[in-house]
Amino acid sequence: MAEVVRRLRAGRGWSRPRGGSRRISKVPRPWLAAVPPVALLSALFLYPLALVVQQSLQPDTGGTSLQPYADVFASHAFREALWTTVWLAVGSTAGCLVLGFVIALVIAFVPFPGARAVARFIDVFLSFPSFLITLALLFIYGTVGMANGLWTDVTGAQDGPFQFLTTPWGVLLAEITYFTPFVVRPLLAAFSQLDTAQLEAASSLGARPLRIIRRVILPEALPALAAGGSLVLVLCLNEFGIVLFTGAKGVTTLPMLVYSKAILESDYPGACVVAVVNVLISVGLYGLYRVVSRRARA
Repeated sequence: MAEVVRRLRAGRGWSRPRGGSRRISKVPRPWLAAVPPVALLSALFLYPLALVVQQSLQPDTGGTSLQPYADVFASHAFREALWTTVWLAVGSTAGCLVLGFVIALVIAFVPFPGARAVARFIDVFLSFPSFLITLALLFIYGTVGMANGLWTDVTGAQDGPFQFLTTPWGVLLAEITYFTPFVVRPLLAAFSQLDTAQLEAASSLGARPLRIIRRVILPEALPALAAGGSLVLVLCLNEFGIVLFTGAKGVTTLPMLVYSKAILESDYPGACVVAVVNVLISVGLYGLYRVVSRRARA
């Protein structure tokens, strides 16, 4: 039997030495099973990405050169869009981590009626499109939204005080509102695996809630925070719908710059350059997360 297993693992057939002529067919090589998914991935993703890279190297004057990259990198609009994209993504990620950690703590460790329903609603919330949350915020805090309407009705003023939604702070609020459940979900999964005996032991020794959170719960939640935070960071870097639907004036991120150059300016090489930069940043952040998470597990 050991000889059969050894031959099968080696990818070679085996025949009975005596008493029969049946053979075990040759085991297919592992790389053959990878051909269909790799071919499908190449057709649906790698080929269009290669076309974008190719277009970014072909200026309108013809030929192949790095001139589109030089023109885009030298423009003030690109540098401003890059800075806006980075600080919005980092700020939104930080807000999501803090708010998501607090919400997960309340759901997991503070008994209240409807906690399970809230956890299920978070799962449903993950399927909502981003522009739906933005529209909801517009109905509440928009120029003619509920909050401003209530203020003008009570005070008789012509305009309400809530005018921040069309500013970068409105985009930040919308992104934190939409992406916080992406942090809450892995945290709830991590808290469900936490040994409650540790919490009971710390409490019996007189530790206060904040000390228990800092010394017991937070160390166990760090991998989930890293996973959720990295996902939110990458999603915020590539977010387009929230910035578009808030109508924030002067807030131009890299995805918005791609849209502007391709649709409004018909500068397709420039749009492809910005898209390539955006992809490289996202892939680089994902690779950094993988390295950090691997070292943390080690």
